[in-house]
This record gives sequence, C-alpha cells and structure tokens, in this order.
Amino acid sequence: MPDTFSSRRMRREARTVELMIRRYCRDHHGKAPEQCNACCQLLAYALKRLRHCPFQERKSTCGKCPIHCYAPDRRAQIRTVMLHSGRRLISTHPVLALLHLLDGLRSPRSKKDSGPA
Repeated sequence: MPDTFSSRRMRREARTVELMIRRYCRDHHGKAPEQCNACCQLLAYALKRLRHCPFQERKSTCGKCPIHCYAPDRRAQIRTVMLHSGRRLISTHPVLALLHLLDGLRSPRSKKDSGPA
C-alpha cells in the first residue's frame, strides 16, 4: 500500500503508520500473521487520509497538523495506536522512529508557502 505514494517522504510516512498499526494489532489482537479486520480498516482509512493530505511532503505529523482530517472516532483510535506503538518503534525500526520524531518538529506548510517553516 505505501508504494502508491509519489514522494519518498509520503511513502515513509505511510510505512511508519502501517508498522505502528501492525504492531498495535499484534500486541492487542493476537499473534496472527494477518491483521484483524478493525486494524485493516484503520490502516486503509489512515492511508486514504494521507493520500488526500493538502500538505503532502511538506507535512508535519498528523498529531501536530492544524487541519484535523480524521473523523473524531478514528482520531481517537489512531492516537491510541500511536501512543502504544510509537515508543516500541524505537527498538524495532530506530531510523523510522527518529525520522518520525523529526517530522513532528516540522511546521506544516501549504504548497503556496515558499519561505522557511
């Protein structure tokens, strides 16, 4: 699924959210090789929102975005996933975790903005 994004930055963002949801599902819903239906739906929703993000490669992390494009119930779900998986990502994918942390320091900019963040 992450391969459907055109920029490297967005593919990395998609990969990060996918790994976090997979980790959460494995830890909370069993050790099956496939994700449960609820987590599959959450991943599909997250990737859809990511594809439609107006900031694209200039985006910060979704939690720091001024535009909350997630429905309230989905935002609560993804927040739970991120709180659980974020710190665990450090031990399994340290480079992705570090890059995600750095992305959180970015200020989201629109395509019209040409100045520094």
